[in-house]
Amino acid sequence: MAVTALYSAHYRSLVRLAVLLVRDVATAEEVVQDAFVAIHGAWRRLRDPDKALAYLRQSVVNRSRSVLRHRAVVEKYAPKGLPDAPSAENGAIGELERSAVIEALRGLPARQREALVLRYYGDLSEAQIAHAMGISKGAVKSHTARGMAALRTILEQLS
Repeated sequence: MAVTALYSAHYRSLVRLAVLLVRDVATAEEVVQDAFVAIHGAWRRLRDPDKALAYLRQSVVNRSRSVLRHRAVVEKYAPKGLPDAPSAENGAIGELERSAVIEALRGLPARQREALVLRYYGDLSEAQIAHAMGISKGAVKSHTARGMAALRTILEQLS
């Protein structure tokens, strides 16, 4: 079918066009899918099937404009709530908890502390940690597990 051939040949380029307009891949894919659904439904009414790609491009541009208009309206009328401000008590408790964790981390062996800090504060993967520390991924798992168990024990004793 002609729509399938158009889809196979031009889907990616139409998505790239839509991404440039709406600045969001997921929305761009949705816009292009909607354009293909529309052309599929209107194929019999299409005067010149050779201009189907031009029709699709125009449809993608128009649908992208609609998305942008909708975003503008949503942003304009979005409720402006008060910023969530934690109480002073929450801040004090959070600070105490953070200082307790930091103090507990200081009591761990160096390798366990490094593995935990790189994992949970640096948000690195096991492979990245292994590379950074110059050890195997298995050793990273071991240091992390032992460090977490030791931290748990220390923090439970403080509570």
